[in-house]
Amino acid sequence: MNVGLLGYPVLMASDILLHRADKVPVGKDQEQHLEMTRDFAQRFNSFYKVDYFKLPVAYNFGEQLVKIPGLDGSTKMSKSDNESSCIYLSDTPEVIRKKVMKAVTDSGPTEPNQEKPQSIENLFQLMNAVSAPETIQFFEDQYNTCQIRYGDLKKQLASDMISFTTPIYDKILSLRSDDAYLSKVAKMGAEKARENAQKTIREVREIIGLKSI
Repeated sequence: MNVGLLGYPVLMASDILLHRADKVPVGKDQEQHLEMTRDFAQRFNSFYKVDYFKLPVAYNFGEQLVKIPGLDGSTKMSKSDNESSCIYLSDTPEVIRKKVMKAVTDSGPTEPNQEKPQSIENLFQLMNAVSAPETIQFFEDQYNTCQIRYGDLKKQLASDMISFTTPIYDKILSLRSDDAYLSKVAKMGAEKARENAQKTIREVREIIGLKSI
């Protein structure tokens, strides 16, 4: 068994608790890790009879947590599994288009309102993230009436994905060209994080009765 299977959730919890975060920007696949973090925080508070650690909750800008599926038919877009399955915010429009056009599909539905296989469901979930409601409805109708052309769907998805990511991509290019600014931000962030972490460690040591030598 890879030690990361057990070690990663603990390291993630440590990062959150070290800075006493109450809102954590994670996707749906991280819910269990966040639950473990809350368990750690609650156990510490209960054991030492304090109200020190906050019980962090998942946070995004919508009402529900998001899980983005892969272009290879997998249920999660992950660079560790298959890099061609993953869209990066730093990908050029042409790279995004090529990746989407190579997305896994099947031979198409053979009867009306047929249940979508995972690979096709993935494409529609991706559309839900970047496309207009009327666009999604059009291709839903095309699928349910067995008239869908996956090439057309992927062309539309690629176009919508490029439109969605272009402002972010442009900002990435702008920041990459300013080394002085990036160095300044990295230095300020490291200093702030170090100061905040040291404060937490110091206070936790005092709570559990460990004195500095």
